[in-house]
Amino acid sequence: MLKTADDLAKSIIDGLLPDAETFLCDLISLSSISGSEDRVVDYCARAFANLADDVELVPLDDSIRDEKDYASPIPNIRYKGRHNLRLRLRGCGPGKSLILNAHLDTVPLSKGQENSYDPQSVDGIVYGRGACDDKGQVAVIYVLLSAIKATSTKLDGDLIVHLVVEEENGGNGSLSMVRASSPADGAIVMEPTNLKVVTACRGTLWFRITCHGTAAHSGSAAKTQSALDMAVRVMEVLRSYHTELLAVSRGTPPYDGFENPMPLTLGRLSAGDWPAMVPDRAVLEGVIGFLPNKTKEDIKREMIESLQAGCGDDIMRHVDIEFTLAHDSAVTPVDHPLVVSMLSACERAGVTPESAVLTCGTDSWFYASHLGMPVVVFGCGELALAHSKNEQVRVNDIGLAAHVLFEFVRNWCGEASEIKGGENACSEILRSKRC
Repeated sequence: MLKTADDLAKSIIDGLLPDAETFLCDLISLSSISGSEDRVVDYCARAFANLADDVELVPLDDSIRDEKDYASPIPNIRYKGRHNLRLRLRGCGPGKSLILNAHLDTVPLSKGQENSYDPQSVDGIVYGRGACDDKGQVAVIYVLLSAIKATSTKLDGDLIVHLVVEEENGGNGSLSMVRASSPADGAIVMEPTNLKVVTACRGTLWFRITCHGTAAHSGSAAKTQSALDMAVRVMEVLRSYHTELLAVSRGTPPYDGFENPMPLTLGRLSAGDWPAMVPDRAVLEGVIGFLPNKTKEDIKREMIESLQAGCGDDIMRHVDIEFTLAHDSAVTPVDHPLVVSMLSACERAGVTPESAVLTCGTDSWFYASHLGMPVVVFGCGELALAHSKNEQVRVNDIGLAAHVLFEFVRNWCGEASEIKGGENACSEILRSKRC
Protein backbone atom coordinates (compact mmCIF):
# COMPACT_ATOMS: atom_id res chain seq x y z
CA MET A 1 0.00 0.00 0.00
CA LEU A 2 1.34 3.46 -0.91
CA LYS A 3 1.94 5.68 2.07
CA THR A 4 0.97 9.32 2.32
CA ALA A 5 3.73 11.90 2.80
CA ASP A 6 2.75 12.22 6.48
CA ASP A 7 2.89 8.45 7.00
CA LEU A 8 6.25 8.28 5.29
CA ALA A 9 7.61 11.10 7.44
CA LYS A 10 6.39 9.33 10.59
CA SER A 11 7.98 6.02 9.61
CA ILE A 12 11.30 7.73 8.91
CA ILE A 13 11.18 9.65 12.21
CA ASP A 14 10.34 6.46 14.09
CA GLY A 15 13.38 4.83 12.51
CA LEU A 16 15.56 7.66 13.80
CA LEU A 17 14.49 7.34 17.45
CA PRO A 18 17.03 4.71 18.57
CA ASP A 19 19.82 6.97 17.35
CA ALA A 20 18.14 9.96 19.00
CA GLU A 21 18.02 8.08 22.31
CA THR A 22 21.76 7.41 22.08
CA PHE A 23 22.35 11.06 21.21
CA LEU A 24 20.32 12.22 24.20
CA CYS A 25 22.11 9.86 26.58
CA ASP A 26 25.43 11.16 25.29
CA LEU A 27 24.31 14.73 26.02
CA ILE A 28 23.14 13.87 29.52
CA SER A 29 26.46 12.18 30.29
CA LEU A 30 28.22 15.50 29.67
CA SER A 31 27.74 17.72 32.73
CA SER A 32 26.87 21.22 31.53
CA ILE A 33 25.76 23.44 34.38
CA SER A 34 25.72 27.13 33.51
CA GLY A 35 29.26 28.29 32.83
CA SER A 36 30.60 24.79 32.06
CA GLU A 37 28.97 23.86 28.75
CA ASP A 38 32.12 23.58 26.59
CA ARG A 39 32.08 19.80 26.15
CA VAL A 40 28.42 19.59 25.18
CA VAL A 41 28.81 22.49 22.72
CA ASP A 42 31.74 20.68 21.07
CA TYR A 43 29.80 17.41 20.98
CA CYS A 44 26.82 19.06 19.28
CA ALA A 45 29.08 20.79 16.75
CA ARG A 46 30.34 17.36 15.69
CA ALA A 47 26.95 15.63 15.85
CA PHE A 48 25.23 18.23 13.65
CA ALA A 49 28.14 18.63 11.21
CA ASN A 50 26.54 16.42 8.53
CA LEU A 51 22.99 17.67 9.10
CA ALA A 52 23.30 21.42 8.47
CA ASP A 53 24.74 23.51 5.67
CA ASP A 54 26.47 25.78 8.18
CA VAL A 55 27.70 24.88 11.68
CA GLU A 56 29.17 27.90 13.43
CA LEU A 57 30.64 28.40 16.88
CA VAL A 58 29.51 31.88 17.92
CA PRO A 59 31.89 33.33 20.51
CA LEU A 60 30.79 34.99 23.73
CA ASP A 61 32.73 37.80 25.32
CA ASP A 62 33.02 39.30 28.78
CA SER A 63 31.60 42.55 27.38
CA ILE A 64 28.16 40.92 27.59
CA ARG A 65 28.17 42.03 31.24
CA ASP A 66 27.69 45.59 29.98
CA GLU A 67 24.43 44.71 28.23
CA LYS A 68 21.33 46.26 29.79
CA ASP A 69 19.53 42.91 29.98
CA TYR A 70 22.47 40.88 31.26
CA ALA A 71 21.47 38.55 34.10
CA SER A 72 23.86 38.21 37.03
CA PRO A 73 22.59 35.67 39.58
CA ILE A 74 25.92 33.80 39.32
CA PRO A 75 28.82 36.16 40.13
CA ASN A 76 32.23 36.06 38.44
CA ILE A 77 31.21 33.73 35.61
CA ARG A 78 33.56 33.93 32.62
CA TYR A 79 32.65 34.32 28.92
CA LYS A 80 35.87 34.67 26.96
CA GLY A 81 36.61 31.38 25.22
CA ARG A 82 33.02 30.11 25.43
CA HIS A 83 30.57 29.69 22.55
CA ASN A 84 27.00 29.30 21.45
CA LEU A 85 26.32 27.11 18.41
CA ARG A 86 24.43 28.26 15.31
CA LEU A 87 23.19 25.85 12.63
CA ARG A 88 21.65 26.80 9.31
CA LEU A 89 19.82 24.95 6.56
CA ARG A 90 19.92 27.40 3.69
CA GLY A 91 16.64 27.89 1.87
CA CYS A 92 16.52 27.71 -1.90
CA GLY A 93 13.59 30.04 -2.48
CA PRO A 94 11.65 33.01 -1.13
CA GLY A 95 9.99 31.16 1.76
CA LYS A 96 9.69 32.38 5.35
CA SER A 97 12.61 31.89 7.74
CA LEU A 98 12.47 30.26 11.16
CA ILE A 99 14.69 30.20 14.25
CA LEU A 100 14.66 27.25 16.65
CA ASN A 101 16.20 27.87 20.07
CA ALA A 102 17.22 25.29 22.67
CA HIS A 103 19.63 25.56 25.58
CA LEU A 104 22.52 23.26 26.37
CA ASP A 105 23.04 24.12 30.05
CA THR A 106 21.30 22.50 33.00
CA VAL A 107 20.68 23.32 36.65
CA PRO A 108 22.87 21.54 39.23
CA LEU A 109 21.84 18.22 40.72
CA SER A 110 18.74 17.92 42.89
CA LYS A 111 18.80 16.57 46.42
CA GLY A 112 18.50 12.79 46.24
CA GLN A 113 19.43 12.66 42.56
CA GLU A 114 22.15 10.05 42.16
CA ASN A 115 24.10 9.23 39.01
CA SER A 116 22.26 11.95 37.13
CA TYR A 117 25.05 12.09 34.55
CA ASP A 118 24.74 8.33 34.02
CA PRO A 119 21.49 8.34 31.99
CA GLN A 120 19.09 5.45 32.38
CA SER A 121 16.66 4.26 29.72
CA VAL A 122 13.76 2.21 31.08
CA ASP A 123 10.68 1.21 29.08
CA GLY A 124 11.18 3.95 26.52
CA ILE A 125 11.84 6.69 29.10
CA VAL A 126 15.22 8.38 29.50
CA TYR A 127 16.12 9.62 33.00
CA GLY A 128 18.89 12.07 33.95
CA ARG A 129 19.74 15.69 34.45
CA GLY A 130 18.63 17.64 31.39
CA ALA A 131 16.46 14.81 30.01
CA CYS A 132 13.59 17.21 29.32
CA ASP A 133 15.17 20.55 30.25
CA ASP A 134 16.59 21.00 27.78
CA LYS A 135 18.66 18.25 26.20
CA GLY A 136 15.55 16.32 25.19
CA GLN A 137 14.61 19.35 23.08
CA VAL A 138 18.06 19.33 21.45
CA ALA A 139 17.34 15.68 20.60
CA VAL A 140 14.08 16.80 18.94
CA ILE A 141 16.07 19.18 16.73
CA TYR A 142 18.54 16.36 15.99
CA VAL A 143 15.68 14.14 14.79
CA LEU A 144 14.14 17.01 12.80
CA LEU A 145 17.33 17.78 10.89
CA SER A 146 18.01 14.06 10.40
CA ALA A 147 14.50 13.59 8.97
CA ILE A 148 14.94 16.56 6.62
CA LYS A 149 18.13 15.01 5.31
CA ALA A 150 16.75 11.46 5.14
CA THR A 151 13.74 12.61 3.11
CA SER A 152 15.82 14.89 0.84
CA THR A 153 13.48 17.73 1.82
CA LYS A 154 14.47 21.12 0.44
CA LEU A 155 13.02 24.21 2.12
CA ASP A 156 12.38 27.55 0.47
CA GLY A 157 13.18 29.62 3.57
CA ASP A 158 16.14 29.38 5.94
CA LEU A 159 15.91 27.14 9.00
CA ILE A 160 18.26 28.44 11.70
CA VAL A 161 19.03 26.74 15.01
CA HIS A 162 20.38 28.54 18.08
CA LEU A 163 21.87 26.14 20.64
CA VAL A 164 22.72 28.40 23.54
CA VAL A 165 24.42 28.38 26.91
CA GLU A 166 23.32 29.97 30.19
CA GLU A 167 19.56 29.84 29.93
CA GLU A 168 19.18 28.56 33.47
CA ASN A 169 20.83 31.59 35.05
CA GLY A 170 18.97 34.20 33.08
CA GLY A 171 19.34 33.72 29.34
CA ASN A 172 22.73 35.27 28.70
CA GLY A 173 23.38 32.79 25.90
CA SER A 174 20.24 33.84 24.05
CA LEU A 175 21.00 37.51 24.77
CA SER A 176 24.39 37.11 23.12
CA MET A 177 22.89 35.16 20.20
CA VAL A 178 20.17 37.68 19.37
CA ARG A 179 22.81 40.43 19.46
CA ALA A 180 24.69 38.45 16.79
CA SER A 181 21.64 37.56 14.67
CA SER A 182 19.16 39.07 12.24
CA PRO A 183 15.41 38.66 12.77
CA ALA A 184 13.61 35.75 11.14
CA ASP A 185 9.93 35.49 10.26
CA GLY A 186 9.25 33.44 13.38
CA ALA A 187 10.89 31.67 16.31
CA ILE A 188 10.20 28.59 18.39
CA VAL A 189 11.88 28.30 21.78
CA MET A 190 12.15 24.65 22.73
CA GLU A 191 11.17 23.85 26.32
CA PRO A 192 9.11 21.03 27.90
CA THR A 193 5.48 21.96 27.21
CA ASN A 194 3.96 18.48 26.93
CA LEU A 195 3.52 19.08 23.18
CA LYS A 196 1.34 22.15 23.74
CA VAL A 197 1.91 25.33 21.74
CA VAL A 198 2.68 28.02 24.32
CA THR A 199 1.75 31.48 23.12
CA ALA A 200 2.64 33.53 26.21
CA CYS A 201 5.26 33.58 28.97
CA ARG A 202 4.92 36.03 31.83
CA GLY A 203 7.60 38.44 32.98
CA THR A 204 10.16 37.63 35.67
CA LEU A 205 12.27 39.75 38.01
CA TRP A 206 14.97 38.30 40.27
CA PHE A 207 16.26 40.46 43.10
CA ARG A 208 18.95 40.47 45.78
CA ILE A 209 18.41 42.76 48.78
CA THR A 210 21.28 43.24 51.21
CA CYS A 211 20.58 44.72 54.65
CA HIS A 212 23.45 46.21 56.67
CA GLY A 213 23.16 46.40 60.45
CA THR A 214 25.41 46.72 63.50
CA ALA A 215 26.66 43.52 65.10
CA ALA A 216 27.08 43.11 68.86
CA HIS A 217 26.60 40.67 71.71
CA SER A 218 22.99 39.76 72.42
CA GLY A 219 23.33 41.42 75.84
CA SER A 220 24.07 44.81 74.28
CA ALA A 221 20.75 45.50 72.62
CA ALA A 222 21.13 49.28 72.74
CA LYS A 223 24.25 49.10 70.61
CA THR A 224 22.87 46.81 67.91
CA GLN A 225 20.86 47.13 64.75
CA SER A 226 19.78 43.74 63.45
CA ALA A 227 20.15 43.23 59.70
CA LEU A 228 17.92 40.18 60.06
CA ASP A 229 15.11 42.24 61.55
CA MET A 230 15.43 44.61 58.58
CA ALA A 231 15.18 41.68 56.17
CA VAL A 232 12.04 40.43 57.91
CA ARG A 233 10.44 43.84 57.47
CA VAL A 234 11.51 43.91 53.81
CA MET A 235 9.80 40.54 53.29
CA GLU A 236 6.58 41.83 54.86
CA VAL A 237 6.56 44.85 52.54
CA LEU A 238 7.29 42.72 49.46
CA ARG A 239 4.39 40.41 50.27
CA SER A 240 2.11 43.42 50.62
CA TYR A 241 3.33 44.83 47.29
CA HIS A 242 2.72 41.50 45.58
CA THR A 243 -0.86 41.43 46.87
CA GLU A 244 -1.44 44.89 45.36
CA LEU A 245 0.24 43.90 42.09
CA LEU A 246 -1.89 40.77 41.82
CA ALA A 247 -5.05 42.80 42.40
CA VAL A 248 -4.32 45.26 39.58
CA SER A 249 -3.24 42.44 37.25
CA ARG A 250 -6.32 40.22 37.54
CA GLY A 251 -8.10 39.77 34.25
CA THR A 252 -5.02 40.48 32.14
CA PRO A 253 -5.20 38.28 29.03
CA PRO A 254 -4.17 35.62 28.35
CA TYR A 255 -3.82 34.93 32.09
CA ASP A 256 -7.36 35.86 33.10
CA GLY A 257 -8.23 32.26 34.03
CA PHE A 258 -5.45 31.89 36.62
CA GLU A 259 -5.76 32.52 40.36
CA ASN A 260 -2.11 33.52 40.81
CA PRO A 261 -0.02 33.20 37.66
CA MET A 262 2.66 35.59 38.98
CA PRO A 263 3.77 34.40 42.44
CA LEU A 264 6.31 36.01 44.72
CA THR A 265 9.01 33.55 45.78
CA LEU A 266 11.30 34.46 48.66
CA GLY A 267 13.82 31.76 47.97
CA ARG A 268 16.87 32.48 50.09
CA LEU A 269 17.72 34.39 53.28
CA SER A 270 21.19 34.25 54.81
CA ALA A 271 22.22 36.07 57.96
CA GLY A 272 24.27 35.75 61.11
CA ASP A 273 27.33 33.91 62.35
CA TRP A 274 26.32 32.92 65.89
CA PRO A 275 23.05 32.43 67.81
CA ALA A 276 24.06 34.93 70.50
CA MET A 277 25.20 37.65 68.12
CA VAL A 278 23.02 40.20 66.36
CA PRO A 279 23.78 39.87 62.62
CA ASP A 280 25.27 42.85 60.81
CA ARG A 281 24.37 41.56 57.34
CA ALA A 282 21.38 39.78 55.84
CA VAL A 283 20.92 38.87 52.18
CA LEU A 284 17.45 38.16 50.81
CA GLU A 285 17.02 36.72 47.30
CA GLY A 286 13.80 36.05 45.48
CA VAL A 287 11.71 36.19 42.32
CA ILE A 288 8.53 38.05 41.48
CA GLY A 289 6.44 37.36 38.39
CA PHE A 290 4.36 39.86 36.50
CA LEU A 291 1.88 39.90 33.62
CA PRO A 292 1.83 41.78 30.28
CA ASN A 293 0.05 44.75 31.88
CA LYS A 294 3.40 45.68 33.47
CA THR A 295 6.98 45.96 32.24
CA LYS A 296 10.13 45.01 34.09
CA GLU A 297 10.92 48.70 34.54
CA ASP A 298 7.47 49.22 36.10
CA ILE A 299 8.11 46.43 38.61
CA LYS A 300 11.59 47.69 39.54
CA ARG A 301 10.25 51.17 40.20
CA GLU A 302 7.18 50.02 42.11
CA MET A 303 9.18 47.62 44.29
CA ILE A 304 11.58 50.36 45.31
CA GLU A 305 8.73 52.81 45.97
CA SER A 306 6.90 50.22 48.09
CA LEU A 307 10.00 49.45 50.12
CA GLN A 308 10.69 53.13 50.72
CA ALA A 309 7.10 53.72 51.84
CA GLY A 310 6.81 50.56 53.92
CA CYS A 311 10.27 50.39 55.52
CA GLY A 312 11.08 54.04 55.98
CA ASP A 313 14.40 55.81 55.76
CA ASP A 314 15.73 54.24 58.99
CA ILE A 315 15.87 50.90 57.18
CA MET A 316 16.26 51.91 53.53
CA ARG A 317 19.46 53.89 54.06
CA HIS A 318 21.00 50.59 55.17
CA VAL A 319 19.65 48.55 52.24
CA ASP A 320 21.17 47.76 48.82
CA ILE A 321 18.85 46.48 46.06
CA GLU A 322 20.09 44.59 42.99
CA PHE A 323 17.98 43.24 40.15
CA THR A 324 19.89 40.23 38.91
CA LEU A 325 17.50 39.15 36.14
CA ALA A 326 14.70 41.03 34.39
CA HIS A 327 12.57 39.60 31.57
CA ASP A 328 9.47 41.16 30.10
CA SER A 329 6.47 39.06 29.08
CA ALA A 330 6.32 37.60 25.56
CA VAL A 331 2.87 37.18 24.00
CA THR A 332 1.90 36.06 20.50
CA PRO A 333 -1.83 36.27 19.66
CA VAL A 334 -3.50 32.88 19.21
CA ASP A 335 -4.70 33.89 15.76
CA HIS A 336 -1.19 34.76 14.55
CA PRO A 337 -0.11 32.67 11.52
CA LEU A 338 2.78 31.22 13.54
CA VAL A 339 0.39 29.81 16.15
CA VAL A 340 -2.21 28.71 13.61
CA SER A 341 0.44 26.91 11.55
CA MET A 342 1.88 25.18 14.63
CA LEU A 343 -1.55 23.95 15.72
CA SER A 344 -2.22 22.67 12.22
CA ALA A 345 1.12 20.85 12.23
CA CYS A 346 0.20 19.19 15.53
CA GLU A 347 -2.99 17.87 13.97
CA ARG A 348 -1.18 16.51 10.91
CA ALA A 349 1.36 14.78 13.16
CA GLY A 350 -1.35 13.11 15.25
CA VAL A 351 -0.89 15.37 18.29
CA THR A 352 -3.94 17.02 19.85
CA PRO A 353 -3.65 20.71 18.87
CA GLU A 354 -3.72 22.74 22.07
CA SER A 355 -2.46 26.21 22.93
CA ALA A 356 -1.39 27.21 26.43
CA VAL A 357 0.44 29.87 28.44
CA LEU A 358 3.32 29.47 30.89
CA THR A 359 3.38 30.93 34.39
CA CYS A 360 7.16 31.25 34.22
CA GLY A 361 9.70 33.02 32.04
CA THR A 362 11.66 31.64 29.08
CA ASP A 363 14.16 32.92 26.54
CA SER A 364 11.25 33.65 24.19
CA TRP A 365 11.22 37.27 25.35
CA PHE A 366 14.64 37.92 23.78
CA TYR A 367 13.26 37.12 20.32
CA ALA A 368 10.07 39.06 20.94
CA SER A 369 11.65 42.15 22.56
CA HIS A 370 15.10 42.35 21.00
CA LEU A 371 14.34 41.11 17.47
CA GLY A 372 10.64 42.00 17.28
CA MET A 373 9.66 38.50 16.20
CA PRO A 374 6.56 36.36 16.77
CA VAL A 375 7.56 33.47 19.01
CA VAL A 376 6.01 30.39 20.60
CA VAL A 377 7.38 27.84 23.05
CA PHE A 378 7.06 24.14 22.27
CA GLY A 379 8.60 20.83 23.23
CA CYS A 380 8.23 17.38 24.72
CA GLY A 381 8.25 16.36 28.36
CA GLU A 382 6.64 17.68 31.54
CA LEU A 383 7.75 21.02 32.94
CA ALA A 384 6.89 19.78 36.44
CA LEU A 385 9.66 17.16 36.14
CA ALA A 386 12.34 19.65 35.07
CA HIS A 387 14.88 20.49 37.81
CA SER A 388 13.66 17.47 39.80
CA LYS A 389 15.41 14.28 40.86
CA ASN A 390 13.02 12.37 38.57
CA GLU A 391 13.69 14.40 35.44
CA GLN A 392 12.75 12.32 32.39
CA VAL A 393 11.43 12.30 28.86
CA ARG A 394 9.67 9.70 26.71
CA VAL A 395 11.56 8.80 23.56
CA ASN A 396 8.28 8.50 21.65
CA ASP A 397 7.45 12.08 22.66
CA ILE A 398 10.75 13.21 21.15
CA GLY A 399 9.53 11.62 17.94
CA LEU A 400 6.12 13.29 18.17
CA ALA A 401 7.66 16.72 18.75
CA ALA A 402 10.04 16.19 15.82
CA HIS A 403 7.14 15.15 13.59
CA VAL A 404 5.20 18.30 14.53
CA LEU A 405 8.20 20.47 13.69
CA PHE A 406 8.80 18.56 10.45
CA GLU A 407 5.24 19.25 9.36
CA PHE A 408 5.50 22.85 10.53
CA VAL A 409 8.75 23.80 8.76
CA ARG A 410 7.51 22.27 5.49
CA ASN A 411 4.55 24.61 5.66
CA TRP A 412 6.15 27.68 7.24
CA CYS A 413 9.45 27.77 5.35
CA GLY A 414 7.91 26.34 2.18
CA GLU A 415 8.86 23.03 0.63
CA ALA A 416 10.79 23.12 -2.62
CA SER A 417 10.72 19.33 -3.07
CA GLU A 418 8.54 16.36 -2.26
CA ILE A 419 9.42 13.88 0.45
CA LYS A 420 11.54 11.06 -0.93
CA GLY A 421 12.84 7.82 0.48
CA GLY A 422 11.37 4.85 2.26
CA GLU A 423 11.46 3.27 5.70
CA ASN A 424 15.19 2.60 5.42
CA ALA A 425 16.02 6.05 4.09
CA CYS A 426 17.67 7.07 7.36
CA SER A 427 20.11 4.16 7.62
CA GLU A 428 22.84 5.76 5.53
CA ILE A 429 22.97 9.02 7.47
CA LEU A 430 22.87 7.12 10.76
CA ARG A 431 26.00 5.23 9.71
CA SER A 432 27.78 8.40 8.58
CA LYS A 433 27.19 10.83 11.43
CA ARG A 434 28.13 8.99 14.61
CA CYS A 435 30.81 10.93 16.51
